[in-house]
Amino acid sequence: MANGDGVWHRGMSARIRAPRTPAERPSMVTTIGILGAGRVGSAIARTALKAGYAVTIAGSGAAADIQLIVDIVIPGASAMSAAEVAASADLVVLAVPMHKFRSVDPATLAGAIVIDTMNYWQPIDGELPEVATDPRGSSEIVADHFATARLVKTLNHIGYHDLETDARPAGHPDRHALAIAGEPQAASVVAEVIERFGFDAVYAGPLAAGAAFEPGSAVFGGRHTAAELTAELQFAAAADDATAA
Repeated sequence: MANGDGVWHRGMSARIRAPRTPAERPSMVTTIGILGAGRVGSAIARTALKAGYAVTIAGSGAAADIQLIVDIVIPGASAMSAAEVAASADLVVLAVPMHKFRSVDPATLAGAIVIDTMNYWQPIDGELPEVATDPRGSSEIVADHFATARLVKTLNHIGYHDLETDARPAGHPDRHALAIAGEPQAASVVAEVIERFGFDAVYAGPLAAGAAFEPGSAVFGGRHTAAELTAELQFAAAADDATAA
């Protein structure tokens, strides 16, 4: 059953429900800002546009330098600086390589709901001792940098190409699910976006629970229904509890 924050917790149903009272209901997202104009960021931008969102996007260079590429690869999106993207968006997607997340000024994301799509890939990121030697999930490390943002982990365990090809309408028998981890209210806002993207949103728990769908986990890279994903997350949570006991 649901508690007052409107989220179904692990051990019962892990699907996120809309909060029940107006005060708890998340604000409507109309504009999604994306930091990172590579393959992942571009795929998320196209998916967001298809879902009816306005999209702004920033790359590593000046907005004017990437606008032509954006017009070709992501028609309908607007290229901006990172600060402009953060200021204009209702929700920000962090889609840069893991080794570059500290290049984003945390002040620009203060108070924002931020989706962390990043994974630590040693062949791409090189040696990152702060990640490799930290027992926590990578999003907890990222959250230390963006201490005043409301970080939510999702979109990291699906391939960028699958994001565009696997989307299905609600109720479709082949609809897949994506896991979400973060504080409940921010996760509820993100869940609405994931549902509009064409996937069922399954709440894993607080940000620490995101380790259950990082590289090397049973969830990462797989295709799961909401029920299957819920079961995998519950199994991971039980294993963590047993280890901690």
